[in-house]
Amino acid sequence: MKLISIVTPCYNEEENIEPLTERIRAVFTRLPQYRYEHIFIDNASTDATVEKIKALASGDPHIRLIVNSRNFGHIRSPVHAVLQARGDAVVAMSSDLQDPPELISDFLQKWEAGFRIVIGVKPKSRESLLFFLTRRLFYRIIGRISEIRLVENYTGFGLYDRAVIEIMRRMDDPYPYFRGMISEIGFEYAEIPFEQPRRKRGISKNNFYTLYDLAMLGITTHSKVPLRLAAMAGFMLAFLSLMVAVGYFIAKLLWWDRFSVGVAPLIISLFFFSSVQLFFIGILGEYIGSIHTQVLKRPLVIEVERVNFDQQDQEGQQT
Repeated sequence: MKLISIVTPCYNEEENIEPLTERIRAVFTRLPQYRYEHIFIDNASTDATVEKIKALASGDPHIRLIVNSRNFGHIRSPVHAVLQARGDAVVAMSSDLQDPPELISDFLQKWEAGFRIVIGVKPKSRESLLFFLTRRLFYRIIGRISEIRLVENYTGFGLYDRAVIEIMRRMDDPYPYFRGMISEIGFEYAEIPFEQPRRKRGISKNNFYTLYDLAMLGITTHSKVPLRLAAMAGFMLAFLSLMVAVGYFIAKLLWWDRFSVGVAPLIISLFFFSSVQLFFIGILGEYIGSIHTQVLKRPLVIEVERVNFDQQDQEGQQT
C-alpha cells in the first residue's frame, strides 16, 4: 500500500485542528488502498494548538507532530515539514481549512495517472476582495518578470511525488520560495481549480510584512529585471538631466536678462532623483539580503519535540 503524507503547518490554529483531522480522516476512509500520515509542524503557537494535536495523536497513530523551538516563519517551516515526510507522495496544505481536504482524492487520481506534481489553483475566492485582487496583481507582475513560468493563483496547496521531494532536498535552500521551487523543477503538472472558502475560525496570521517578505522573496529569487531596470533608469535619467541642463543653458544664453532659473526646479529635481535613488538602493538591498541569507546557511527550523514519529518504522515493518 502506498503511503501518502499530509503536511500541515500551523500557528495558533486551535479551533481548526480537530475539524481538519476529521475531514482528512474521512477522505482516507473512502480511499482504503492508501496508508496515510498527517504531519503537523507547529511554529511555537501561543494558544492550545500543540496540546490539541498531542491529544489527537495519542489516540491516532496517523497523526504526527513537530514542534519548533520558536516561530521560524511561514516560509521555512512548511518546507522543513515536507522534507520530513516519508510518503510516496506528499500533500501540502494549510491548517485554516481554506485548502479543502476533499481535493486530495482528485490529486491522487491525477498522480496515479502519471503526474508527479498536482496543484490546486484558486481562480475564485471568498476572501476579502481587496486581498484577492492584490494577490492576483502580484501573481501577474511576478509572472511577467520571472525567468521561469510561475503558476498564477497557486499558494503551494498540492500533491508532490517522492521524486519531487528528493530534488527539493538536494536544492538545500535555507530560505526557500516553495512555489518557485516547484516551477524551477520543471516537471509537467496537473491543475485542479477550486474556489477558496472563507476562513470560518480564527484569524489569518498573514500581515503586510509577511506578504511583503514573500513577494520580495519571489522577485529576488526568480528575476533580475529590477536590477536591470535600475541600470536602465540610471542611464535614461542621466540623459534626461543632460538634456534639461543643455536646454536651460541655451535659454539663458538667448534670454540672459529675462530668463531666471529659480530654485523651484532645483528642489523638485533634487527630491525626484533622491527618491529614485532610494527606491533602487532598496531593491539592491533586497538582493543583498537574499545573498546574505544564503551565505549564512542556517537550518530551516530548530525542532524542540516530535510526537508519533517512532510509529513510522513500526508501521513500515508491519506492512
